[in-house]
Amino acid sequence: MRLTDWGLETKYAAAAPAPVLTGGRVIDGYASLFGVPDQGGDVVRPGAYAAGLARLAAGAGRVRMLWQHDPAAPIGVWDEIAEDERGLRVKGRLLTEVAQAREAAALIEAGAIEGLSIGYRTIRAERDDKGHRALSEVELWEVSLVTFPMLPEARLAATKAAGEPEAAALAGVFARAAAALRIA
Repeated sequence: MRLTDWGLETKYAAAAPAPVLTGGRVIDGYASLFGVPDQGGDVVRPGAYAAGLARLAAGAGRVRMLWQHDPAAPIGVWDEIAEDERGLRVKGRLLTEVAQAREAAALIEAGAIEGLSIGYRTIRAERDDKGHRALSEVELWEVSLVTFPMLPEARLAATKAAGEPEAAALAGVFARAAAALRIA
């Protein structure tokens, strides 16, 4: 049985490379953007995820991280999922103990996989004045890494290894070390 057999819809958004870390690989970015029509003509409105995310926070379950929308292929965990003014921001870890996650990490690093995609059930939607389906409430089930994004404008914003210092902090460390060497 496929996910679509249960009424689950999927939407894609582009991703970017993520660095290696012990125990996993962090990915961080937007799985959905508000007000941007996807290639299927759907537009997600601000607040569309709010009620579903509140239900999840109250203990009603968790959004899964899947490989190519395959429910038999979980590859990691989403540690943070939230709406902001731009869209649906996600941050999670590919679990390197899972073979498919290691493969996904290698494909991301090589630039072969750049997509994020949401799997959801529409609760409320209507047609807007441009003929797009405007999604005003959805129940988010999963966010997958995928090959072909439906929403190319959405991309992973920032990724880093867990515990890895920010670039500015690292630059400061190197500058202080260079200064100490000049004094010595």
